[in-house]
Amino acid sequence: MIEVPPLFNKKVLVPRGKDQAKSFSKLVREYGGIPVEVPLIAFRPIEKNHCLEQCLSRLDTYDWLIFTSNVTVETFFTFVEAGAGNGSDFGTKVGNRLPKIAVIGKRTEAVLTEKGITVEFVPTVYVAEAFVEEFLPFVQKGSRVLIPKGNLARDYIASSLAEAGAKVDEVVIYENYLPEESRGKLAEMLGSGLLDILTFTSPSTVDHLMAVVQEYGLAERLNRCIIGCIGPITEKRLREYGLPIHASPEEYTVREMMKSLVRVLGEEKS
Repeated sequence: MIEVPPLFNKKVLVPRGKDQAKSFSKLVREYGGIPVEVPLIAFRPIEKNHCLEQCLSRLDTYDWLIFTSNVTVETFFTFVEAGAGNGSDFGTKVGNRLPKIAVIGKRTEAVLTEKGITVEFVPTVYVAEAFVEEFLPFVQKGSRVLIPKGNLARDYIASSLAEAGAKVDEVVIYENYLPEESRGKLAEMLGSGLLDILTFTSPSTVDHLMAVVQEYGLAERLNRCIIGCIGPITEKRLREYGLPIHASPEEYTVREMMKSLVRVLGEEKS
């Protein structure tokens, strides 16, 4: 008897952009599902970022550089490389003056490792609250910390470290937005009932989907969908919209979210 894959013929929303969606979609297919790639979030760097330029010019005065996502890493070093490409040794100088680096998440660490950069600190749980609790012993009063971030990122880490006596500079280096082409595609897919499973990887992905739902009057269409998410902040945002959460794993990774969804569907069948 041929065993039917757990997500057989289920259409799963993959809310990531083309470059990031590949591994996510592959995982969906491994479970027999049909990935539907509709980027709910995209990123663009803040141009003419004088605040970042000032921070980079004194990078050697910081004790720690904190990255909270792989997008932050890629954007930060895009600015560094742009400086190097302007006919100066700016990029080389920055590379030689990097302070100790702390990150949230193995994926962020992996991106830095691929660049040949050593990461000094990774928390055991990949959320800001756990990061602060585990990182505080490494911070002394007067320690200087630089945190590049997105425009919608929380200030919890910065404020917590400042309360502990650190001197923290936060600088917004990119903004996130809902790609215009995703708006119509998402409305069509939801309106036609062509999505069985919705997945969310950040509060912003929730906000952007719900903006489309509210614009097109599609709230009732969500009732037939199974919903999975990553992380307590994303979970909180879903609850604020009154949405059910069927799968929210303790380990905040896409793979664990998919495993949780598989268990939920298995329980429904039984």
